[in-house]
Amino acid sequence: MWLPLCCKRSQTAADRRAPTPEEHNDVSTPAPVADPAVHPAWLPDAAFAPLGSRRIAVEIPARDWSTLSAQVAQTVRAEVAAAVATHGGAVVDASDAPDVALVVIAHNDQDPEAFTVAHGGGVTRVTAADPRGLLYGLFHLVRLGEAAFDGSAIGEDVERHAPATALRMLDHWDNIAVHPVMGQVERGYSGGSIFYRDGVVREDLTRVARYARLLAASGINHVAVNNVNVGPLETRLLGDLLPDVVRIADVFRPYGIQTHVSVSWAAPGRLGGLETSDPFDAGVQQWWADAADRVWAAIPDFGGFVIKADSEGQPGPFVYGRTHADGANMLAAAVAKHGGLIHWRAFVYNHEQNWRDRKTDRAKAAYQHFAPYDGTFAENVVVQIKHGPLDFQVREATSPAIAAMPNTRVAAEFQVTTEYLGHQKHAVYLGRMWSELLSFPYWGEGSATMADIATGRGPGGRAGGFAAVSNVGDDVFWTGHPFSQANLYAWGRLTWDPTADPIAILDEWIGLTFPGLSAAGRQVVHAILDESWETYEMYTAPLGVCFMVYPHSHYGPSPDGYEYTPWGTYHFADRDGIGVDRTVATGSGYTAQYPAPWASVYESLDTVPDELVLFFHHVPYTHVLRSGKTVIQHVYDTHFEGLERVEASIAAWEAAAAEFPADVAGRVTERFAEQLGSTTDWRDIVNTYFLRKSGLPDEQGRRIY
Repeated sequence: MWLPLCCKRSQTAADRRAPTPEEHNDVSTPAPVADPAVHPAWLPDAAFAPLGSRRIAVEIPARDWSTLSAQVAQTVRAEVAAAVATHGGAVVDASDAPDVALVVIAHNDQDPEAFTVAHGGGVTRVTAADPRGLLYGLFHLVRLGEAAFDGSAIGEDVERHAPATALRMLDHWDNIAVHPVMGQVERGYSGGSIFYRDGVVREDLTRVARYARLLAASGINHVAVNNVNVGPLETRLLGDLLPDVVRIADVFRPYGIQTHVSVSWAAPGRLGGLETSDPFDAGVQQWWADAADRVWAAIPDFGGFVIKADSEGQPGPFVYGRTHADGANMLAAAVAKHGGLIHWRAFVYNHEQNWRDRKTDRAKAAYQHFAPYDGTFAENVVVQIKHGPLDFQVREATSPAIAAMPNTRVAAEFQVTTEYLGHQKHAVYLGRMWSELLSFPYWGEGSATMADIATGRGPGGRAGGFAAVSNVGDDVFWTGHPFSQANLYAWGRLTWDPTADPIAILDEWIGLTFPGLSAAGRQVVHAILDESWETYEMYTAPLGVCFMVYPHSHYGPSPDGYEYTPWGTYHFADRDGIGVDRTVATGSGYTAQYPAPWASVYESLDTVPDELVLFFHHVPYTHVLRSGKTVIQHVYDTHFEGLERVEASIAAWEAAAAEFPADVAGRVTERFAEQLGSTTDWRDIVNTYFLRKSGLPDEQGRRIY
C-alpha cells in the first residue's frame, strides 16, 4: 500500500505546501502495493487490469491548489503509475495516442468532486475541474472494467457524475483506551481499532492509508476518528494528543478525505480547568475558540467536531438550563471562521424511563428535543438524526424529526456496523434496507424523500448529508465477515447516489472483490446476500416490535431482555397481545409527529403497513394482517422460514466454497456455523415465547418447545 511520508511523522507547514509544476508532472510518486496480510476488499490488483493495461495520459495543470487537492493530484498519478506498472500499460503524453485521458480542465462546474466521462475515437476521456473529481472518475473506470473502454458502458455523449451531497461520512466509535465494557471499538465486531492500540495512536498507519483508498473508491469523503462517547483520554485529542490527529489527517488527505474528531462537552473542564461548560459563559466560549484555532492551525482542512450531548450520560448544555441550539451554536461560532462544521447528534432521550409509564415514549424524543428549535441552529451546524426514532433496528419507522426541520441542515444517520443485525457474524446485506429508507416519501407518494431532505432537495433546501457508524476494525478482512464488506462499499455508493439500485451495487461489489469468480460463484454470493436483510427480519423481532435482544451485547434472542429496564425499549407482550400503542387516540401520541398522510396511515389499524403494525399498535395475537395471516401465525411461519433460508444459503455456500480463496472460504464457513446456531436459537426461543404467552398453537403443528 502506498504510505505517504506523513504516516511516519507529522508534516510541517512546508510539507503541506502545494506541489511545484515539476511535482505535478512527476509520476514517480510512491504507489499503492498489495499487502498479503490484509484482504484487498474491492480493490484487488486484478480490478485494475482493464485500466492498467492501457496507455494513459494524465493532465493536471500546475495551479495554486488547496493542500487537499494538491495531494489528491499526486494520488491520481500514483494510482495510474501503479496500475500500468502491474498490468503492462504505459503513462503517455496527451499527444501520444492515449487510450485513456484523465484531464483537469477549467470549466463552470462548481462541484470539485464532479467528473465527466465520454468515449469516442477509441479514447475514454475523464475530465474534472479539480483533482478530487478526477480521482473519483478514475475509480469509476475501475468499477466499470473493460466496459469503460469498449464503448459498451460509456458512449460518445458526455456524462456528468457528481455526488448528491458534499458530506458523505463515516463515524468511528473507536476508543484510544480499551473500555472495560465496550472494548477498543464500541459496537465493533471486526477486531481492534485501525487507529489506536495500547492507549496510543498507532505508530504505523499503513492500514489507515489502505482504508482511505477503499473509502475514496466507494465515495466517502469525511471520517470522524473517535467514539462519540468521549472519555477523558479521548478528550485530549484536542490537547496534547492533537499531533496524533495530524498524523491521521495526513494519511486521509491524499484520498480527498477530511478528518473530524468527536468532542466532549466537558472538555473545558477536563483540559482547561474551567469550573463550568455553560455555553453562555465568556470563558467557555473563548476556550472553544482557542481550541478550534489550535486544531485548524495544525490541520488546515480539518472537517469539524462531532458531539453527543445530554444523551446516555454524556454531559451537555441541559445542566445549565440551555438548549441544544444554544450549545451547538456556541461551538459553531468557535469553528465558523475556519469553515468548520458541528455535527450535533439528535440521539437524546430519557434513558431512565419507568417501564410502567406508557405515555413516555423514547420514539418521540428526537422530535420533541429538536423540532421546536428548527431555524435557530447556525448555518454550520448539522443536526445528525438517526434514520429511525429508536436505534438502528432491523425494522422500525422512519424518524419524523428528519422531516420536521426544513430550516435546519439535517444529516440522516445510519449504522454500517450491524449492532442489532448479527454483529457481522451473520451474512446480512443492508443495501436494500438503506435504499428503502432513503426513498421514503415523507409527504406521500412522489414527495420529497429522506435522501432529498439530507441532500438539500426537500422543503427548505438545506443540505446536511449522510453519516454512518463504521464497521471496520483491524481484522484481516476489515469487517469480520468477508461478506460484510458489501455494506461498507454500499454505504459509500448510496451516499454518492441515493437513487442507485442496491442490488446492482451488490453485484458491483461481488465483481470487484472476487474478480476471478465464475458466473455460478457470483450468483451464489448474490443469492446469499440479496434478500438477507428480509431473512434476518424473519428470524428475529417480528412486525416492527424491535429489540428482543440480550441487553448490553445486543446479540441473540432475549424477548424480555429489555422489557422492564429503564431504556424505553418495550413491546408490552401479555397473554392477550403485543405491540406498542403509539396512536393519538389511545397511546403515546407518537403518530402525530408525522406529516400527512403518514400520521393517519400509521394511526389506523386498517392502513398501517403489516411490517410496522407492532411498532404502532398493541394488537391481539389473533389480529389478522393484510397478508391474511394472524399475528401469531406470522410469527411462527417467518421464524421457521427464516431458518430454512439460512440453511439454503449454507448449502449453496458449501457447494461453491472451493472456488474462493482458502482464507475467505474458511472465515465464511466459520461465520455460517455461528449464524446457523444463532438462527436456530432465534426460531425456537421466539416461537416458544409467543406460544407460552398466547397459548395459541402453530396451525402446521410444527415442534415448538
